[in-house]
Amino acid sequence: MKKIFQCGYFIIFFLFFVLRSAFADSDSSMDLERIVITKSKSFLLNSYQVDNQNLECSPKESIVENLSYAPIDLQSRSPQAGIQSDFSLRGSNFQGVLFLLNGQKINDPQTGHHNQDIPLTKEDVENIKVIPGASSSLFGSDAIGGAVNIVLKKPDKNRIVAELSGGSFNSARGLFSITEKTDNFGVRFSAQKEESSGFRYDTDFKKLIANMASTFDIPGGDANLSFGYEDQSFGAFDFYTPGSNFPSKEWTETRLLNTGVNWEYEGFFVKPNFLWRRHYDKFMLDKTQIRSRYLNHHRTDVLTPNIYFQKDTGFLGVLGTGIEYGQEKINSTNLGKHIRNHKSAFFDDNKELGSGFSYAGSFRYDDYDGFDKEYTGSINLKQELTDKDSINLGVSKNIRVPSFTELYYVDPTTLGNSGLAAEKAMNYQFGYERKLEKLSWGNSIFYREESNMIDWVKRNPSEAQFKAENIAQDYVYGAESFIKFNLNEKTTLNWNYTYLDKHIYDQGLIYKYGQNYINHLTSGVLTFNSPIGPQTVGLTYKKKPNRRGWLLLDTHLSCNFIKHSQLFFNVTNLFNVEYQEIDGIPQPGRWMEGGVRFSW
Repeated sequence: MKKIFQCGYFIIFFLFFVLRSAFADSDSSMDLERIVITKSKSFLLNSYQVDNQNLECSPKESIVENLSYAPIDLQSRSPQAGIQSDFSLRGSNFQGVLFLLNGQKINDPQTGHHNQDIPLTKEDVENIKVIPGASSSLFGSDAIGGAVNIVLKKPDKNRIVAELSGGSFNSARGLFSITEKTDNFGVRFSAQKEESSGFRYDTDFKKLIANMASTFDIPGGDANLSFGYEDQSFGAFDFYTPGSNFPSKEWTETRLLNTGVNWEYEGFFVKPNFLWRRHYDKFMLDKTQIRSRYLNHHRTDVLTPNIYFQKDTGFLGVLGTGIEYGQEKINSTNLGKHIRNHKSAFFDDNKELGSGFSYAGSFRYDDYDGFDKEYTGSINLKQELTDKDSINLGVSKNIRVPSFTELYYVDPTTLGNSGLAAEKAMNYQFGYERKLEKLSWGNSIFYREESNMIDWVKRNPSEAQFKAENIAQDYVYGAESFIKFNLNEKTTLNWNYTYLDKHIYDQGLIYKYGQNYINHLTSGVLTFNSPIGPQTVGLTYKKKPNRRGWLLLDTHLSCNFIKHSQLFFNVTNLFNVEYQEIDGIPQPGRWMEGGVRFSW
């Protein structure tokens, strides 16, 4: 109870905002529809979307953990708060998923283990799009299996939200968010604090998130600025060394700045953007040692200015082009000091050709320091068979440059390789969709051929270290299905199923991650509005090669007890299933949390 009240103190400071706004005049002037410039939506074939409505009613508090209900394999080490999770799309390894914020790359160059360190609360997110396979190549390196695009919510109306909760394993959480909107300016501030003693030895955590977002209307568009901060510390027992019994400790800190302008003049769209991400990582392999030999400090910086232009030309379709410059830096006690720059130019086009036929194409040029120049691109075709049925075909080439960890890391169990080459992949997919008024479903089959895939391997069991190497070739094939049912605005069902198989030609090696992919993944989430409030049921089933499958059931129950107030009760892993996302790292059993939510 003490920890719950500590989180309660976190929001008391802001109560004068609550009292002021609760009785404020709610009338406001009508806002004009905002112009949003994006790369061609025709690229997003067979994409999946998690909306803010789903985040508010989810059994999971972390925005990234909500992706467990999408066709993406979350390989969590401590799932409830999103402390650390790896992501796999269509059989990719955890480095092969591109993370985007409003279309801008935010992947961590040190390691994909930190890609989930995104300083956002659920009140900051409008939706999250999962973009698998051939639709993702336009966005740049790392999209071997696909991409995940987090779209920020615009501060476009006055709103206050406060939450307080606590539950299993001495967990406690406090959340506060306030949005103020005037005629042409909006600003939102959100903060969240949470902690737990952990579900087993050395899995305790503390986490703080703060985010500020603003938008300013200008003639022909808007300008926006957001800044996020995240600080967390957590026990990391065998997180990176399963079976070795290392009581590890890790501390991370993330700062993320994103600013840009959306502007339109006579059908000509311009979007300049600048993104900066700084990440600190301190890792102690054995926290029981007074002076650990393997105490590593890492700091990475990512700087990415770019500009994108788009114009509907009529005959040639909607043409877009852009240029991007990026710089990735690391200063590390283990990895050393390194800087790599890259220059990119990209082009996209999409057009309706008549008779229900349309196409979208992209081309991209990337020049990374220390690697060969790469040319990637995609072609996506779509044919409307009727007003309800359509088929689509997609082909793309994708690349991924090695992380700094893969290039330079050294510890008793792992050894980097500075001679690594970039991964390359060819993606092919064919899909069918049927859309009715309230129900839609679809199926797709896909195939991906990879060369120079990077994994940590041993040549024989007696070797002490896994070494990062390029594997000659492998291929992945599979199928996906989905059903979306929207009975009304508050009653929705989303279900999906993925089957895949992965074959690696270079046999005889011992792989650290090679076999950690799913054969079968099915997940679904049902949200419905009962007389007392919104309720949610989420289900996930996974089966990995040479391992038994597991079924997880989560629930979110809520009750509207007074105006603007709601009691809620979340349960994850309701059946208390024993399972391991990553072989050798047990996951928590039943986790229950209850709390109260206020919103004005």
